[in-house]
Amino acid sequence: MNAPSVPLRQVTIVGAGIVGMSTALQLQRAGCAVTVIDRVAPGESCSRGNAGILATYGMVPLSTPGFIWKVPSMLTDPLGPLAMRWRHVPKMLPWMISFLRASRPVEVERIAAALAQLTRTTVEAHLAQVAGTRAAALAQPTPLLCVYPDEATYQADQYVWNLRQQHGTRIHTLRDGAVREMEPAVAERFRFGVVMENCGYSPDPFALVQALAEHFVEFGGRVLRHEVRDVVVGAEGPVALMTEAGQLPVSDLVVCGGVWSGELSRRLGSPVPLEAERGYHVTLQRHTGDAPRYPVMSPAQKMLTTPMRGGLRAAGLVEFAGLRAPPDYRRARTLLKHLRTLFPRIEAQAHTEWMGHRPSLPDSMPVIGRSPHFRNVFYGFGHQHIGLTCAPGTATALTDLVLGRSPAIDLTPFRIDRF
Repeated sequence: MNAPSVPLRQVTIVGAGIVGMSTALQLQRAGCAVTVIDRVAPGESCSRGNAGILATYGMVPLSTPGFIWKVPSMLTDPLGPLAMRWRHVPKMLPWMISFLRASRPVEVERIAAALAQLTRTTVEAHLAQVAGTRAAALAQPTPLLCVYPDEATYQADQYVWNLRQQHGTRIHTLRDGAVREMEPAVAERFRFGVVMENCGYSPDPFALVQALAEHFVEFGGRVLRHEVRDVVVGAEGPVALMTEAGQLPVSDLVVCGGVWSGELSRRLGSPVPLEAERGYHVTLQRHTGDAPRYPVMSPAQKMLTTPMRGGLRAAGLVEFAGLRAPPDYRRARTLLKHLRTLFPRIEAQAHTEWMGHRPSLPDSMPVIGRSPHFRNVFYGFGHQHIGLTCAPGTATALTDLVLGRSPAIDLTPFRIDRF
């Protein structure tokens, strides 16, 4: 007589971005029956338009010592990296205060050490995750060139570079003509460069998420396109999600919904100060002149440029305006001006513009862990600028938690009740 089969663990994931789909795939590979639900198709939110970088250097938080003194000049510069819609300021004032508190050196070093657990192995983790799928060519190792006008400007950033090297970023520097030997497209005014050797990138992050989702579905996963409007909570925890199509029963629930996770976590008893930090991109679909061969970063402009399958993408800038305000595509056109400064021989003939909401918490760290209230609820959201970078590591940690295993990394700094 055959032994009765063990029922598959039933897991529902809210969010079909790179973090949600990575988690779905890893749980599926671990033997779970997984359903993913999102208001949009896989990859349609932040994953659609990011810079595509696997940032081993991304452990440095956004708020660093001395940042507060740079804010006025950023806000008054029409081409600057930071913009704010003033009617939104009163609402986000507590967030801003917490953000500035996180800039103390002891806090920055603590945050960097925690984030490095996720960033330092991102390239290897992505390559392992895409192996055997149609996404295999959509995650690749690459060097990344960071350019400065001169060595003195680089030295002014030494605090950040020391943190990066301390936590695993391998670099070497270039001077004068060596910058253009590596990247001939870069303007001659940039006479100093730092090559980050152990980075990676996706030439199409949207297609990456789509390919992972297709692979997930081929092997029995479900992807539902519905808006989650509420959650039904029983005595032991959530029992169903309320959608416009009716109730969806849940057993284990994993919240990976990016900037939309905050409302759901609040309804589950864990409010967090999650801010919609808006980022823009332009992608040159057609252009003449020299384009870069590698990803290039310009710290002064807070801009990353990445050669993509669909053209050259420039992404970056920060705008605070809330979740509902319409995009201000003048910010995207600022990136076009920066592109001409960085690569003066490029002439854009056709380009697209995009805006997305980075889910940002004031200490620059995501929430990763189990709910303090319900044993069947798990969180993985709030990755700000490094969602693509941290996705496989977050997925591995969540898979371990759901299956009752001890994660390989210390999740204490990422707990949801830390605020």
